Amino acid sequence: MLRINALRFCLIKSSPLLNGCNLSPQTLAKTPPSFPKPGTGIKFQTHVFSGAPKSYSTSTTGSGRKLLFRQLFEKESSTYTYLLADVSHSQKPALLIDPVDKTVERDLSLVKELGLKLIYALNTHVHADHVTGTGLLKTKVPGVKSIISKASNSKADILVEAGDKIYFGDLFLEVRATPGHTLGCVTYVMGDDSYQPQPRMAFTGDALLIRGCGRTDFQIFTLPEDTLVYPAHDYRGFTVSTVGEEKLYNPRLSKDKETFEKIMENLNLPYPKMIDVALPANMVCGLQDPSAKPVQAASN
Repeated sequence: MLRINALRFCLIKSSPLLNGCNLSPQTLAKTPPSFPKPGTGIKFQTHVFSGAPKSYSTSTTGSGRKLLFRQLFEKESSTYTYLLADVSHSQKPALLIDPVDKTVERDLSLVKELGLKLIYALNTHVHADHVTGTGLLKTKVPGVKSIISKASNSKADILVEAGDKIYFGDLFLEVRATPGHTLGCVTYVMGDDSYQPQPRMAFTGDALLIRGCGRTDFQIFTLPEDTLVYPAHDYRGFTVSTVGEEKLYNPRLSKDKETFEKIMENLNLPYPKMIDVALPANMVCGLQDPSAKPVQAASN
């Protein structure tokens, strides 16, 4: 059985978001949620400068914009961290999604080597299996802003909501609310304008995994089927999927609502070994003490 560490935060027996919901996982909305038109919503401005990558690519948009992309891995929690940058922009502004405290030095070394200007550190949700690296990044790179959803009720420099846009150079991520695994879960999706990379990329956190999922509202499945899915974790060596692939082959989300609920209620996941350390720290941007260092998991 697939070990879904990403689901451990949800220790309730059933998802309140599914109760009373008439949509099965395969009954998908035909019209994606509406978002502000380009130029509206939140537009964040750039700030200051500041490893072995799992994969690398540079995508060119229709207007010649170039997205530099790296997928990085932290082995203890099987967490993926994502580095994105607009390398066509003169300042090469960059952001990190779901950084881990133990790999902050690796990430910053890569940012420096590539000549990038780190401006944002984002979390998809309040993690329970590792301590976020956003707090450490802020202490090491003045001007870096941390970002998390307002619905998470945690602390960060910028609290985002569905429909907000996070700009780095001329590229941007849309914020989509995808609660269920936690109430504050969001998915960051590359924009769909002509000057944005295609196919689109969705950074789904723990809401949608490759052939697995956290408790989720299925909104991710309203994205185009060729949308690339990049989760926060994987335990079997997978690195990327697509929305279309997960609709067909995800052993949980290809079932009807009743079967899905039974699967989720009977996972019998163990108590996460990091939860007592990770949750309190992640509620305050990963640092309860500004002088803190990366934490180690307590022995069971």
